[in-house]
Amino acid sequence: MPLAGASSARPGARVWVAGARPRTLPAAVVPVAVGAAVAHASGRVVWWHAALALVVSLAMQIGTNYANDYSDGVRGTDEVRVGPARLVAGGLAPPGAVKAAAIAVFAAGAIAGLVLAIATSPWLVAVGVASIAAGWFYTGGPRPYGYMGLGELFVFVFFGLVATVGTAYVTSGDLTALSFVAAVPVGLLAVALLVVNNVRDIPTDTRSGKRTLAVVLGDRAARWSYVGAVTTAIALAGVVALWRPYALLGLGAAVAAVRPARLVIGGASGRALVPALQLTGALQIAFGALLTLGIAL
Repeated sequence: MPLAGASSARPGARVWVAGARPRTLPAAVVPVAVGAAVAHASGRVVWWHAALALVVSLAMQIGTNYANDYSDGVRGTDEVRVGPARLVAGGLAPPGAVKAAAIAVFAAGAIAGLVLAIATSPWLVAVGVASIAAGWFYTGGPRPYGYMGLGELFVFVFFGLVATVGTAYVTSGDLTALSFVAAVPVGLLAVALLVVNNVRDIPTDTRSGKRTLAVVLGDRAARWSYVGAVTTAIALAGVVALWRPYALLGLGAAVAAVRPARLVIGGASGRALVPALQLTGALQIAFGALLTLGIAL
């Protein structure tokens, strides 16, 4: 059984930090930075709202990571892994503790979100509930949508559109076309991060019955979908430039896209794809920083 080796000892801080998957956190930070830049460009920005938006975004990312770890672990999906060990499947923490951690982090995000809702609009409560539900049911519940090839759609919607547009709204009070346009490349790079992760896991996910989009598309098509997401995201900096000309700075991130794209298209597999995952995270940061700067100037 996958949980036979679960540790009965109390896991230390280093274990919990690793379980939060720090390398995925740019997907939570970048949309908030871009959204705040959009608000700044409008001439109206409430910075403490932006700070709370960052807390919410990080909580949704970390909470989803813990929830994913718990649900995959108790299902046995992560029993054989190529990537970093998971808390439950690796026996590093008891399932109940990981579940409690997910709930606690989601609750912290909910509190920050409630403060924002009180300060701005009660409709944000519904957005927050939907975000937490999406994070939990990604791999949790009787019919996890992450097992049905819908994970990329979730990432695009919540770590692209919702996080970016939501941040721009709570920090400026306006819903603008620029916020929606800027959210699209942000979401596509978050999708690219998930795609390369799932391409790496195609063999183990296939054996465990986890039908990610990479499994559904097949290895070759999934790899090209990564390239498509990355190139489209970077190219869209040119569209954002129709509103904010200096957004063209985002095109400079193409340099950071070359190495991970070569690894993915070159057929790297298993552990050889781990550097591509790391480089995609670096690409997210580079593009996000350049786009944020370009919009703000």
